[in-house]
Amino acid sequence: MKLGNKWLAAALGSLVFSGAALGADTQLSALFMAQAAYSEQDIEQMTEAFEAANPGTDVKLEFVPYEALHDKIVLSHNAADGYDVVLFDVIWPAEFARYGLLENVSDKIDSTTKGKILEGAWSTVEYDGQYYGMPWIVDTKYLFYNEAMLKKAGIDSPPATWGELVQQAKTLKEKGVVEYPLVWSWSQSEAVICDYTTLLSAMGGEFLDDKKNPVFHSGGGLKALEYMVDSIKAGLTNPNSREYSEEDVRRTFSSGQAAFALNWTYMYSLANNPEESSVAGQVRIAPALGEADISKASAVNGSMGLGIPVNSKHKDLAWKYIQHLTSMPVQEDFARLSLPVWKASYDNPEIAKGQEELLVAAKVGLAAMYPRPTKASYQEMSAALQLAIQNALLGNQSPEDALREAAETVANLD
Repeated sequence: MKLGNKWLAAALGSLVFSGAALGADTQLSALFMAQAAYSEQDIEQMTEAFEAANPGTDVKLEFVPYEALHDKIVLSHNAADGYDVVLFDVIWPAEFARYGLLENVSDKIDSTTKGKILEGAWSTVEYDGQYYGMPWIVDTKYLFYNEAMLKKAGIDSPPATWGELVQQAKTLKEKGVVEYPLVWSWSQSEAVICDYTTLLSAMGGEFLDDKKNPVFHSGGGLKALEYMVDSIKAGLTNPNSREYSEEDVRRTFSSGQAAFALNWTYMYSLANNPEESSVAGQVRIAPALGEADISKASAVNGSMGLGIPVNSKHKDLAWKYIQHLTSMPVQEDFARLSLPVWKASYDNPEIAKGQEELLVAAKVGLAAMYPRPTKASYQEMSAALQLAIQNALLGNQSPEDALREAAETVANLD
């Protein structure tokens, strides 16, 4: 495979170890996600450069679906052959810190580095003032729309609010442009929580109050779920959305079966690639919408970081590998599926080239990222919310009853 010369040079210049320091055939084991953001091929190429810069080092890569990532990290804690580097979600540092799963690397991060990385990215790896890794993927969900479909329905510009999106979806359906104008990732998984968080933030909702009591079952949190349910009842949302992940959304939208979709950054490149999409050239992107008199835009913090499990036998080398993957030259060379965490990268014309519209949307979306709750028991909270949302989407319960039951469960969590 062809390796990017500029970041290979950077790797060779800053990451070379002496053979004595490494020993022969030192193996790192690294755990990554097999969907969204960087592709497996991207990570393999990044890793090849690191291995080339560090003779005698072999990095064993493992890719799993997002849904398996958390449990893989937890279960490997006491394993004899655990991981040296793991990819983790922004919602996990509180839990991992409480149970001592990740190395505290605060002393490895200097003030200069802190100042050069987007402020919001640091929340990905921080808990209680300590850092448990380096931010690597800074991401949020955007509104994707098919410009050709909108024009066919006589719609001149995309919606400015979630309410306006419903009206445009109705027009598209009534004019026979597409059966289900909307597609979402609403499977009973963290995917639906990300979409729900986006809508909750747009409608002025909150998950918890100042005393950490659940309040998502009222106000904007309730309005968000009612919006989701109503879009299905009106025949505007593809009913299969209740089973869809982000990749299902991408495939549905890219095959011309939807006019609007909410998804992560990586879909922009793939949906505009003729080899991956039948609607390439028709795809536009905008920040996720706001709601009239409440918000201008909405966004969920979907960022991820790289950390070192406390039981790693090669912590120094693992940190060097993380430094390589998160370095600005590497991130800039692979900025088509995931945007860099470095501030200066957004002024680099090479990064903007061909994805100017994405960067415009990113400036708004990344600044509006709304966090999911920082709780050690977040996994349990999320599971209760996933069940409630699914019950409401399936019509088993009203949004009000479903969220009230979830709130009762969450109130009893620590």
